[in-house]
Amino acid sequence: MAEVFLDDYNFESEVLMSDLPVLVDFWAPWCGPCRGFGPVVEAAAQKYEGRLKVCKYDCSESTEFAEKYGIENIPAVKFFKDGAVVNEFMGAVQLPELETYIASVL
Repeated sequence: MAEVFLDDYNFESEVLMSDLPVLVDFWAPWCGPCRGFGPVVEAAAQKYEGRLKVCKYDCSESTEFAEKYGIENIPAVKFFKDGAVVNEFMGAVQLPELETYIASVL
């Protein structure tokens, strides 16, 4: 499964009502660290297909849920399970560290 691109209109249905745990990458195209982190997120989407939904929320295009979840710096990642945030971190990480976070929610 490829990454799901979120906006203020599909966030609730894709994240809060998901049957799978969800990783949400809050990012923006003008953010260098976000662009560098993108391939790591894409690799996780492929590796955990069917077990984890991987989503990207562009903070330069949508703001409602970035504000709701207190996103002040990007990249920021929040993990949701049953509609609630269950883990989170800020900053770009490599795949092994991301996998540690993913393991905590699967």
